[in-house]
Amino acid sequence: MMAGKAFISGVAGFLGSHLAERFVDLGWDVVGVDSLIGGSERNVPDGVEFRVADCCDRASYADLLRGSDLVFHCASAAYDGLSVFSPSFVHRNTAQATVDLASAALAAGVGRFVHCSSMARYGALPAPFTEDMTPQPVSPYGLAKLSSETMVRTLFTTHGGEYAIAVPHNIIGPRQRYFDPYRNVAAIMISRMLRGEQPVIYGDGGQMRCFSFVDDVLSCLERMGTDGSAAGEVINVGPDEETVSILGLAEEIAAILSFPLDPIFVPARPLEVPFATCSADKARRLLGYRTTVPLRDGLKKMVEWIAAQEPVPFRYDLDIEIPTAATPSTWVDHLI
Repeated sequence: MMAGKAFISGVAGFLGSHLAERFVDLGWDVVGVDSLIGGSERNVPDGVEFRVADCCDRASYADLLRGSDLVFHCASAAYDGLSVFSPSFVHRNTAQATVDLASAALAAGVGRFVHCSSMARYGALPAPFTEDMTPQPVSPYGLAKLSSETMVRTLFTTHGGEYAIAVPHNIIGPRQRYFDPYRNVAAIMISRMLRGEQPVIYGDGGQMRCFSFVDDVLSCLERMGTDGSAAGEVINVGPDEETVSILGLAEEIAAILSFPLDPIFVPARPLEVPFATCSADKARRLLGYRTTVPLRDGLKKMVEWIAAQEPVPFRYDLDIEIPTAATPSTWVDHLI
């Protein structure tokens, strides 16, 4: 696909802003919206036509969508753990936001719609997750993501539009919200260690994950938006060569910072999946995926970026809708 017009939701967020930057560099006309719940106008690259708008308010951005050859839906309340305690907030800003944007995109006659899902769709299935597995999400966030996928597939199949569904692993890199206590474990750990504080680990730290550096994800999303072989496909995006435990992640960061590690262990969070890693075989086959930034190098880039930012306290600015005895004390008592 030759350069055209790309619309990006969540364009002021972590992934959306990097994606916008890549497409601007490729010569595309890039427009986008963001509610700024989790994004910042400082993230929006030069050359992007940006508007503060909620995906659930179709009328506020319908004119921006018109003439778009490609839509990337990156906006989401990507709070897997918090969704157990704030399901309404997460559902509205994930599932409902997707339905509204997909509807608006179809009404505008866009070329292709690339939906960014989450490996939370797989739930506690045996790892590594493969795309042919029947998803079994366990958290409200995972349920919202699977619902979003189903709506995208149904609407675009019914109305004749093109779509693709990306399933990124845990993405890390510069511009990630390093002051958010509810998500982004690597950023939280780095922020605390830079302050001279020990990282907080839920459970025993044995939860196994794979982390994707953002640059490696972008190459796949670009192909999913422009390559015909990705149309109608669900594709895991991210490395499967380096699996690390959450405790191991803390050890990696501590080694980079020469930090004397003595983690603070707190009770496990409800519905947290112990093993969540994906196979990247399909991405290799269809998208030519390969890992170019190993975990240690990606963490070093994050450390450098966060260290260069203005130190700010963690922001507990989201409501806990279901406060119970199961709610992590780290959030209730602002312990992170």
